[in-house]
Amino acid sequence: MLLQQIINGISIGGIYALLASGYSLIYSLLNFSNWAHGEVAMVGAFCAFYGVTIAQLPLPAAAVAAVLGAGVISVINERFFYRRIREKNAPTTFMMIAAMGISTILQNATKNMFGVSVKIFPSMLPVTSVAIGNITIGIYDLISLMVAAVALVGLELLVNKSKFGIGVRSVACSSYTSSLLGINVDRILVGVFFLAGSLAGAAGLLLGLKYNVSSTMGSIGTKAFVASVFGGLGSIKGAILGALILGILETLVSGYISSGLKDLVTFVLLIAILIIKPSGLMGVNVSEKV
Repeated sequence: MLLQQIINGISIGGIYALLASGYSLIYSLLNFSNWAHGEVAMVGAFCAFYGVTIAQLPLPAAAVAAVLGAGVISVINERFFYRRIREKNAPTTFMMIAAMGISTILQNATKNMFGVSVKIFPSMLPVTSVAIGNITIGIYDLISLMVAAVALVGLELLVNKSKFGIGVRSVACSSYTSSLLGINVDRILVGVFFLAGSLAGAAGLLLGLKYNVSSTMGSIGTKAFVASVFGGLGSIKGAILGALILGILETLVSGYISSGLKDLVTFVLLIAILIIKPSGLMGVNVSEKV
């Protein structure tokens, strides 16, 4: 029973990790918390849902629509809002406030365009499970694990092994010095926002398939924030680790105590880590966590 709960926790933790890694990636470059990240995932979920129900796309094509749609929205946020604030040399707090506004705008725009009712994906995969010994894994959970694993390994390789990744790490150290060395900082930021948005879109699709699609599902971004803080803001590996631990912890609390207490435990964990180890499990010491 315990091992079964842990497997289920890793499954949901993988979805949190897709969000948290993008969240942490943006933080490492701009030192601000992108509160609109959850709504970007919501946009991806809606792109996939209407791609399936209206455009009659197969699931793989709908997944591409989710990833691209969320990535484009994320880039628009950076290009037309965050960049303008940065160009005025405003404090990073201003970007955080703008992100809150963008979050509200996206959520309310979705409510007005598509209504407040919950959307359910049509049955596209057999409702079956895979048995591994005494452990049973649902097909959706198995797909979530595989997608999250491939995406996160790909992200790690991209950041550490590619020319783009070198640029990202350089800008994370110092955007000013990077610009002096000939690195196009704005281009790097666009790439990072598209990458983070794409990961969020994949997370939104997986959440929509597992549960449902709604205009309020962007609240999942809060879990990404908690996972990022727990693992260490600015650390992608820390964000992934924090997300997996959070997913397992929530599942254990739901399974052994009460599902109504899992959010309580989440925020107790957030407060505890800020008090005990503000830098998180794998983060570096910072003077401010936005």
